[in-house]
Amino acid sequence: MTQVLPTAIVIGGGIAGLVAARELAISGFGVTVLEAADHFGGSVYSHELAGLTLDAGAESFATRSTAVADLLKDLGIEQSIVPPLPGGSYLYTTNAHGEPEAFPSPQSGIMGIPGDPQAEDVVVVIGEQAAREAARDLDTPVDPALLEGPISFGDLVRARLGETMLERLVTPVVAGVLSAHPDVLDADAVSPGLRKAMAREGSLSRAAASLRKAAPAGSAVAGIHGGMRMLPEILVSDLRDRGAELLLSAPVQSVTRGDDGSWRIETAEDSFATEKLVVATDGTTAAGLLSAEFAAAEAVVPQETGAPIALVTLMVDAPELDSHPRGTGLLVAPGTKGVTAKALTHASAKWKWLAEAAGPGTHVVRLSYGRLDDAVPANFEDERLIETGIKDASILLGVELASADVVDADVVRFTGGLPFATPGHRAAMQDLRAAVEGNNEGLQLVGAWLAGTGLAAVVADTRGRVSVNSR
Repeated sequence: MTQVLPTAIVIGGGIAGLVAARELAISGFGVTVLEAADHFGGSVYSHELAGLTLDAGAESFATRSTAVADLLKDLGIEQSIVPPLPGGSYLYTTNAHGEPEAFPSPQSGIMGIPGDPQAEDVVVVIGEQAAREAARDLDTPVDPALLEGPISFGDLVRARLGETMLERLVTPVVAGVLSAHPDVLDADAVSPGLRKAMAREGSLSRAAASLRKAAPAGSAVAGIHGGMRMLPEILVSDLRDRGAELLLSAPVQSVTRGDDGSWRIETAEDSFATEKLVVATDGTTAAGLLSAEFAAAEAVVPQETGAPIALVTLMVDAPELDSHPRGTGLLVAPGTKGVTAKALTHASAKWKWLAEAAGPGTHVVRLSYGRLDDAVPANFEDERLIETGIKDASILLGVELASADVVDADVVRFTGGLPFATPGHRAAMQDLRAAVEGNNEGLQLVGAWLAGTGLAAVVADTRGRVSVNSR
């Protein structure tokens, strides 16, 4: 007798959707994934420059948790995990004389918060007086008001470490990573567990040091040999081996609840019915598809959207860069004169596999554009953005580059930025998900808009929820 598997539908084939689908397949469901775009992986995908296949989106994952490494181990490719080359990174910010300068990034702490406010690599960035003021954090009792209720990351840092530390050291890191000033970002979303550690340690600096110490040994990030683009490819292959059906260019037009409690999903070409539904889209799309369910739960998706992002990748013939003058790259402080990029990754100085593939004298650099308060928007036409990228790369790397040095170039855009995590966002998203899922049996919501930015956050959240609640 043929066994009939219970069915599950996953709407969205980004990393959250693919991971959710795999957990469901392992749990014994017959899974169908519906993806509106023409590729799986969401912001983790590839493009080609001069015959090399490169990451078009995310190119690394945070190692502060083992979430991604655990997934790669389960997929049987843990041997493909690679650390970045040991060149270190830099900050491009204003020095004590008001001029832009590149400084080696401090080695301790997290999200720009140093573990030691008076460490030499901190003092060189913020100055001795600001470092002494910040060091008061080590001996000043923590105000209980900083530990309870919503608070911005900027206000938390300012209260404990001072304005100079915030603007010269923390802001370049946070704005470079999350595309917004720390003053508009929720402290608990930027660094989960930081305030709990501060309560335990009695100091913000010691809290940052303790979180850094608790992280797995080695670099704060890692990648995959061949690029993070390999992750969705491997997940898709694994799912197909498990009998899952994966459909591209299949935008869902409607989701309704039948009288029998099952979910009915309609695309332009197909109809599906299932008792188990995982919605792994962005928040706005999820709320649109489940408008009745969101309304019944009185759940509201934040309307603030993140800045549009443009990534300019340049492959250049520049042997002068063989010495990796700025290590693996730089984060740029907002408002720093002469540069409009928010970050530069010297990709061929960061990843050994890419350096070997590009060959001596050929380098791959990627510049990121787009902050909420950018005077220069990321929606310039491609040619203008590439010209801007060449100019910015010359300044940031300290090596004069010209259009004639460019072997190939490409611009990748992300226009549907995540809602940025304003104070109270993390708690609000937890309440929203509990309300919607609690009133709708068989429904789960996953994705970066709920879990937070970064592959580690998305993978951990999705695996934890779907695997636990579907078995």
